[in-house]
Amino acid sequence: MKKLLSLLLFILIAQTMYAQKKTSAGNPIFQGWYADPEGIIFDKTYWIYPTYSAPYDKQVFFDAFSSKDLVTWTKHSKILDTSNVKWAKRAVWAPSIIEKGGKYFIFFGANDIQSDKEYGGIGVAVADKPSGPFKDYLKKPLIDKFHNGAQPIDQFVFKDKDEYYLIYGGWRHCNIAHLKKDFTGFIPYEDGGIFKEITPENYVEGPFMFKKNGKYYFMWSEGGWTGPDYSVAYAIADSPFGPFKRIGKILQQDPKIATGAGHHSVIKNPKTDDWYIVYHRRPLTEKDGNSRVTCIDKMFFDENGLIKPVVITNEGVEKKAIK
Repeated sequence: MKKLLSLLLFILIAQTMYAQKKTSAGNPIFQGWYADPEGIIFDKTYWIYPTYSAPYDKQVFFDAFSSKDLVTWTKHSKILDTSNVKWAKRAVWAPSIIEKGGKYFIFFGANDIQSDKEYGGIGVAVADKPSGPFKDYLKKPLIDKFHNGAQPIDQFVFKDKDEYYLIYGGWRHCNIAHLKKDFTGFIPYEDGGIFKEITPENYVEGPFMFKKNGKYYFMWSEGGWTGPDYSVAYAIADSPFGPFKRIGKILQQDPKIATGAGHHSVIKNPKTDDWYIVYHRRPLTEKDGNSRVTCIDKMFFDENGLIKPVVITNEGVEKKAIK
């Protein structure tokens, strides 16, 4: 018994020393099959909210991960599952989270609906903490129909000054809708419409938007999510409504590192000019479509504000706390 206790103590000490010495994240940044990661910062802590990558009938919950330094990650298990969202049966995808009024709102897709005859779409859940537990906010989908040809999946909630927008869409169409302040519905545009299409060239799914120096950077995924050609491209405009003219790809496979690099998000350290791209990719040893892992690499801009092509790595990013 003493020998066993001594061995366990040795392992614990070794793990602690390794965590202290570890200076880079390494890719993937945590174990398990996870995809479609959204990275965000809450209270000087990095958070990542991914899809649990498994067959659709097993995709019935979300885990989250938090870190103070981008290197050591803590898993928060089952922050939301379909037992708390009665209308969601399967395929809960691509969570997008935002804090408002001391509450945390997660927007998510569910049920993988293929037509307006099926029930599902984009829902909202709410919690008092970023680690949950999250409960269904509306007791029904926020969007349950196809508009402008966009499948109601891959939602991203974007804050622009004091206004909130939902940017979403699969099936090669992307919409932007102006959210009400309480996230219970949408504010019509001046022409009376609610869903404005902003689909750029080659768009497939996975929209993301950020603002830098007064410009709106719109990013999306191209190619097929199960194939090696999955990738990320972008455009820049003066408005979140575009028009968005495709500039080019900035994230894609490296046959020496991994394939299928796509469906991403972007984090900026608020105290520095460090930008990070959080994305999923498929290890070279894997062929199954659901065998996807979450990774982080640095993202850089040139002197004209264009995004440089991202170099995907096995090392990941260096330790960086938010001071």
